[in-house]
Amino acid sequence: MQPVNLFDLAAQQARWLAVRQSVIAGNVANVNTPGYHGVDVKPFSAVLDDTQVTMKATQPGHFGTNKPSAEMVALRQDDDRTELVPSGNSVQLEDELLKAADVRRSFELNTAIVRAFHQMMTMTTKGT
Repeated sequence: MQPVNLFDLAAQQARWLAVRQSVIAGNVANVNTPGYHGVDVKPFSAVLDDTQVTMKATQPGHFGTNKPSAEMVALRQDDDRTELVPSGNSVQLEDELLKAADVRRSFELNTAIVRAFHQMMTMTTKGT
């Protein structure tokens, strides 16, 4: 079993949140674009599920293959939207604003956890 590096996990989630915020901003920017269908990224839990630790073949005779790692973020059409306006646009501004608020809360939680863990590490190394 490998140790979980909290700082790496938090950095990966921060990157995912930044990409999700960009996608949400793109949806908001295209709220009046005829025929535009909203997109979203796959959930962070799915990103973690796709992350696999595999052994690396360093010599030609080694068994196994180096599988390419799955992309961190895959865009997907947002299928939650069933209502279309006459222009064919599926973006609902209210939903996008709720998603943006969720991303902001997740960023704040991520930062608070990293800060608390950093303070614990600092206290441990200082010996107080």
